[in-house]
Amino acid sequence: MQALSAKTAVAGTRVVAKAGAAPRAARAGVVVRAAARANWLPGSDFPAHLENCKLPGCYGFDPLGLGADPERLKWFAEAERVHARWAMLGVAGILLQELTKPDVFWYTAPTQIDLPFDITGLLAFELFVMHWVESRRGYDIKNPGSMDQDPIFSNFKLPAHEPGYPGGIFAPFVPGSLEELKVKEIKNGRLAMLAFIGFVMGAQVTGLNPLAALSQHLADPLGTTIFSKAVVVPGQAVVPPCAIPETVTFQGVTIPAGCFLHSLWP
Repeated sequence: MQALSAKTAVAGTRVVAKAGAAPRAARAGVVVRAAARANWLPGSDFPAHLENCKLPGCYGFDPLGLGADPERLKWFAEAERVHARWAMLGVAGILLQELTKPDVFWYTAPTQIDLPFDITGLLAFELFVMHWVESRRGYDIKNPGSMDQDPIFSNFKLPAHEPGYPGGIFAPFVPGSLEELKVKEIKNGRLAMLAFIGFVMGAQVTGLNPLAALSQHLADPLGTTIFSKAVVVPGQAVVPPCAIPETVTFQGVTIPAGCFLHSLWP
C-alpha cells in the first residue's frame, strides 16, 4: 500500500508538473510575440491606422493621428526618409569639417568660400535642378515606376523597386538584408535629425562647433549645461544672448542670419 501510495504521489506530482508547464509555455509564447513588435511607448496600443503598418521603423508613434489617411501616410514616410538622409549627410559633414578645420565655424563657413563665379547663377541652377528632381520624385510616389526611365539617356532604366528605394545604380551593392538596412537607415536618420537640431541650437547659444561645445561641457559638466545658459523662474527669465551675427555678407550680398525665433527663448 505504501509503495502504491508513493507511486500515486509521484504520478500526481508528474501530472501537476505537466499541467503547470503548459501555462508557462503559453505565457512564454505571449512574451515572445509581444517582444517581436516594438512599441514607442511600451504597454500602449498601436493606433488603429498603424495596426498593419509595414513601414521601416514603424513603432506606433502618431499621437495626433496625422497618418490616418493612407495616402498622406505615404507622403509623410517619404518626407521623413528624405529629411533623414539629408540630416545624416549634414551631420557627417559638420563633424568632418570640424575635425579637419576646427578653426572654421560651421554655421557661417559657407560665407568664407572664395568662389570664382557669381553665387546667384549657382543658386538659380540649384533651384531649377532641385525642382526638377523633386517633381520627378513626387510623380514616382503617386505613380510608382513612372519615373524609372532615364529622361536624358534613354538606354538606362531603373529596375522595378519600392518608392524611396530605387536600387540599381543608386545601390550597386547591398551589404546585408535590405529590410534590416531600411530600419537601420530610418533609425540613424531620426537620430541625425535630432543631432542637427542640437548642433544648430548649440551653435546659436555658444558660438562653437559641436565637438568644441562637447569638450567645454566635459571640462565643466556642472557649470556648462542648459540650465547654466538659461533659467526660467516665475516672473523672470534669464535668456542667453545670441552668438550668431544678425547678418553675414557674401559676395556683396547681405544675408540675414541671427538666431532662430530668439524672441521665444528660452
